[in-house]
Amino acid sequence: MSIVTVQLGQCGNQTGHEVFSALISDIRGTHGLCSKKENESYHDSCKERFFCEEESGVPVARAVLVDMEPKVISQTLSMAARSGHWKYNSHSHFCQKQGSGNNWANGYSLHGPRHKEVIMNLVQKEAEKCDRLGGFFTIMSMAGGTGSGLGAFVTRCLRDAFPTSFILNHVIWPYGTGEVIVQNYNSVLTLSHLYQSSDALLVHENDVIHKICAQLMNIKQISFRDVNQVIAHQLGSVFQPTHTAGEGSGYSRNPLGDLMEALVPHPEFKLLGLRNIPQMPENSLAYSTFSWPGLIKHLRQMLIANAKMEEGIDWQVRPPHPGSSIPSTNKPLHFNTSIANLVILRGKDVHGAELGSFQDPSLYTSWLNPQDAFSAWKTPRAFNKYEKSASLVSNSQFLLKPLDSIVGKAWNMFASKAYLHQYTKFGIQEEDFLDCFTTLEQVISSYTNL
Repeated sequence: MSIVTVQLGQCGNQTGHEVFSALISDIRGTHGLCSKKENESYHDSCKERFFCEEESGVPVARAVLVDMEPKVISQTLSMAARSGHWKYNSHSHFCQKQGSGNNWANGYSLHGPRHKEVIMNLVQKEAEKCDRLGGFFTIMSMAGGTGSGLGAFVTRCLRDAFPTSFILNHVIWPYGTGEVIVQNYNSVLTLSHLYQSSDALLVHENDVIHKICAQLMNIKQISFRDVNQVIAHQLGSVFQPTHTAGEGSGYSRNPLGDLMEALVPHPEFKLLGLRNIPQMPENSLAYSTFSWPGLIKHLRQMLIANAKMEEGIDWQVRPPHPGSSIPSTNKPLHFNTSIANLVILRGKDVHGAELGSFQDPSLYTSWLNPQDAFSAWKTPRAFNKYEKSASLVSNSQFLLKPLDSIVGKAWNMFASKAYLHQYTKFGIQEEDFLDCFTTLEQVISSYTNL
């Protein structure tokens, strides 16, 4: 099944470009470290998901690019075409000349309705090119105006136009210290609206990715492109083909559907986080060896201690003892309770890897059977030059702190009516804000009580 990607705003378009580049460089590599037959079916499966073929033989990304200013889209289109390995469809983009001025309401209430027809026609055309449509993957940031406001609007239109398709929103969480004075307002409005229309939100925090660039990738002057490449690598490690069931079942047909089935058992809980190990500069790879037990042990501790990367994990955090009926408020401090987890292993000897430690009932909330709460996908095909790599997609309490902080900051500004006039002039009233706060307070409370 194929996935149509919708790239929204500057951040969404730049990240989307890196995602497609990462997918292509992975399938073009001769480093599959697996049988020729396995490699070919992996190759075909990836192409069907994310690209359509042209007569010229150059894969064309199944994507729609939307921005309210032309610069980023024209850069993105030409960078892809220059690579010679893939390109965007030259008609699948829409841009205007004026921008959204970092104002969510401008994107949602003004640009959205005004350009709805053109944008949805582009999406419809891409969807019709798919033999079987698996769903939509949107990429956007929460802090600005176009990605967040227009992104929330387009997601709502996708839900109306394709009621039975899966929608996964990839959301880039702003730096804590902030790029935009009203980013907390924009974020609260985006998250609460996406919660209504989307099947799940996959979140990357800029601060975390920045740290990975600095500490694991040893990059001295970190650019947005470095950050986006780490995000793209992590997304590729989830979306490239895998076997979701036992051996011999072929590659999974519907990646978005499988992801939702594994991770979103209840519509109140749809925040997903992603960890991927190992991550290191390419020139260090040749000198590193990894074992499955080591990678799995690290990944599990990252999950329960809510560590964002494999350096600096707190090994003191332990799951509560089974049978000790402590109410959730007295759980060991810093322990991260999960609703559902998915581990994806790629590389050599993958079928010998033992994942029993992820089925420990004490990792999960009491209302789900650990057998249902944990899934594993595997493939012997190595990913992106890593002989062995492991990813964890987790529906757990990992975002509670950042979410609480953003809602708190936005509420303090709202209580003193700061900058509200910028939103009310585009028709977003105080009651709209209050509805959004209520939605997110409910999400916070549900995750806190796990």
